[in-house]
Amino acid sequence: QVQLVESGGGLVQAGGSLRLSCAASGIIASINAMGWYRQAPGKQRDLVAAITSGGSTNYTDSVKGRFTISRDNAKNTMYLQMNSLKPEDTAVYYCNADATIRGVGRRQVWGQGTLVTVST
Repeated sequence: QVQLVESGGGLVQAGGSLRLSCAASGIIASINAMGWYRQAPGKQRDLVAAITSGGSTNYTDSVKGRFTISRDNAKNTMYLQMNSLKPEDTAVYYCNADATIRGVGRRQVWGQGTLVTVST
């Protein structure tokens, strides 16, 4: 039906940058809000940043001023630019979309996750 595929994770030194991408494919009628979540080992999955179809954004306090979420509605793709990375940003990052799927209806869709590791 609908797939979200993340890319761009990897290993980076503290202070460095990474850009995550999330591409949606399938029989999509529309995508409403999208978001990036992360889950560190032994911890729950938490929202990092979200963006509406109109471009309004919100961020968790710990990443404000360092991370920027954006999306290209024409390409059904979302991005997360991560600057000034810290070791505490280490986690698996998941893409989420509130999508309306043709013939199915509205669903929450998750990507498979991409690992971000920030070394000291």
